[in-house]
Amino acid sequence: NVSNLLHPYRHILGLWQPDIGPYGGLLNVVVDGLFIIGWMYLPPHDPRVEDPMRRRPLFRIHMWESKKATVECMYGHKGPHKGDIQTVKKDEFSTKCNQTDHHRMPGGRQEEFRTWLEEEWGRTLEDIFHEHMQELILMKFIYTSQYDNCLTYRRIYLPPCLPSDLLQPGLFKGTYGSHGLEIIMLSFHGSRAKATKLTGDPNVPAGQLTLDIDLSRPVQLPDLEHQRSIEELSRLVMGVHEEVQRGSQDPAAASAEAEECSTGAEGSENTPADEAEEAGAGATSSRTEPQPFVLPLGVMARNEVYPRTCKMCFYGTGLIAGHGFTSPERTPGLFVLFDDDRFGFIWLELKSFSLYSRLTDQLEHAQAPNMERFEAMLRNMQSWTS
Repeated sequence: NVSNLLHPYRHILGLWQPDIGPYGGLLNVVVDGLFIIGWMYLPPHDPRVEDPMRRRPLFRIHMWESKKATVECMYGHKGPHKGDIQTVKKDEFSTKCNQTDHHRMPGGRQEEFRTWLEEEWGRTLEDIFHEHMQELILMKFIYTSQYDNCLTYRRIYLPPCLPSDLLQPGLFKGTYGSHGLEIIMLSFHGSRAKATKLTGDPNVPAGQLTLDIDLSRPVQLPDLEHQRSIEELSRLVMGVHEEVQRGSQDPAAASAEAEECSTGAEGSENTPADEAEEAGAGATSSRTEPQPFVLPLGVMARNEVYPRTCKMCFYGTGLIAGHGFTSPERTPGLFVLFDDDRFGFIWLELKSFSLYSRLTDQLEHAQAPNMERFEAMLRNMQSWTS
């Protein structure tokens, strides 16, 4: 499309993260007919991780006037109205609504809250009995609605894909207790898998590393009977955790281990990537024999329905923090790979289970130019919310 190539706003196509305090988000800007449209992607209603994403248009730009583009705000329920877009610097832009009265409702804040709740959570406040959850929801409404669609966005990329990856990297929806569903980005870095939050909450904000998985430390699950025991699982995972702690306290052991990894990379038999590949990662992951899986008794799961077989498990840590991201700490847990589109994490300290399911939406103009740019973006994302 020629007008697309010449269009003054072509540089905002792709994926972006809005700066909405700890909450973050996911915006995809695409060409659609004669418009460039910014779609906000929202996770399905808690706890239905398998459901498709919901999307809502935030702005649109008319493409037929390439000299002076018309920008419209699409926020609220009264249809398109006047808006503005400003590009501050490379890989960053801002939207502004010029008629925020279009966002108001006749029933005032109460009606706005009820409508938002219905859209965001798919229920009314009376349906939510949990007092802490009611507080969190009310707080999110007050915080996010103050922006009135006047937001700043920073460019983000999808992770590059390597043949040695355990599964296809990309975006997943996951359960986060009372916070509901959040969107994370799974990426692979040698013997590590990282899950970074694109949407977050007041405890652990968007941009933070929610899961850090050590692919060089697989965990062999016991038989089903023993899997039901949280003590048994703790013993297994804490054994690995203490080993890792000792390694990080003993520089000699740590450097020997690093040496082993680096020489391994040159062609010894046991680099983590090879081990994972032998275990059936990458293209051959479908060959791994699935084994029965059950959550230990006493572990809280939002989803009663979760896969009852898994392919492999690894030791990892999950980030937990107090309200306002106070005293964050990485706590041990178990990463469970179910299939090519689903994985889970058992948070030992919280005695809870998060289930993650792949986003299947086609997101265009979103590939990272290379791994360096992608890793730089991940570092930046952490600093945006720290």
